[in-house]
Amino acid sequence: MKRSNLLGPWGEARAADYLRHKGYEIVGANYRCRFGEIDLIAQKGSYLVFVEVKLRAGSGFAEAREYVDHRKQERLRSAALLYLSQRETDLQPRFDVVEVYAPQGLDTKRPKYIHLENAF
Repeated sequence: MKRSNLLGPWGEARAADYLRHKGYEIVGANYRCRFGEIDLIAQKGSYLVFVEVKLRAGSGFAEAREYVDHRKQERLRSAALLYLSQRETDLQPRFDVVEVYAPQGLDTKRPKYIHLENAF
């Protein structure tokens, strides 16, 4: 696997570790369906959180959250609805975005994280 193909999974793993550190339980990762993919699914308190992870080297061109546009949000909502239709839960769904900034890519020792709760 090429080094560039490792960036996405690396960023998602870092985001999962970050969320665990904040008290979230990761209950799913890379959920794929006909509507798209949900990077992480986490639980904390009364929330079931569908997490979109965005990895970038920096925010000079645009902040990572800007890549979660209306079309991407609709695909995430549709995927989450399908996920919820397959699993009974009393938890309140929520959509978060975790930005991971890694200026040196895989060699970044301390990525910067920005967690946007209830992002859309």
